[in-house]
Amino acid sequence: MTTLPIRDVGDPVLRQRAREVKSDELLGLQGLIDAMIATMRAAGGAGLAANQVGELVRVAVAEVPESGNPRYPYKPPIPLTVMVNPVIEPLGPRTLPIIEGCLSVPGLRGELDRFAAVRVRYLDRDGEAREDTFEGLSAGTFQHEVDHLDGILFLDRVGDPRTFMTWEQFELHHREPWLARIGAQ
Repeated sequence: MTTLPIRDVGDPVLRQRAREVKSDELLGLQGLIDAMIATMRAAGGAGLAANQVGELVRVAVAEVPESGNPRYPYKPPIPLTVMVNPVIEPLGPRTLPIIEGCLSVPGLRGELDRFAAVRVRYLDRDGEAREDTFEGLSAGTFQHEVDHLDGILFLDRVGDPRTFMTWEQFELHHREPWLARIGAQ
């Protein structure tokens, strides 16, 4: 399966809002969708937005296999989800502090607040309207991907820059206390 190069922070395409996809374009986007899934899986990501591979269309994919994700072993499973023109709706005001990373920001993590529960409305890859609800870390994954489609990186949402850390330091000092704090163990 074809994989695509992932764009890094600083690439202008990551700061642009992706355009809506028209229903008659879906057939022509199937190859991109397959390549995005392969790229996400090869990179060990939990999600990937089209901006991250240089395409400014509102398409994102997400997945955390039942067998787990080595990059995010604490995330609950998410079935493979292909979202076209996704819209996020918070389900209440409660937020959760999430320490996020990103395939487009290699090696760096930071803490930000995400809504604890969301509804996601989107078209699937066949153009069928879908609606799903997610809570906790899974809700954060979908908010992260829709942010990408709006040209927003997790770096923009970190409230306290003192929470930036490398992946190594996250694993050594921050992962267990954070998981205990959010009750995700």
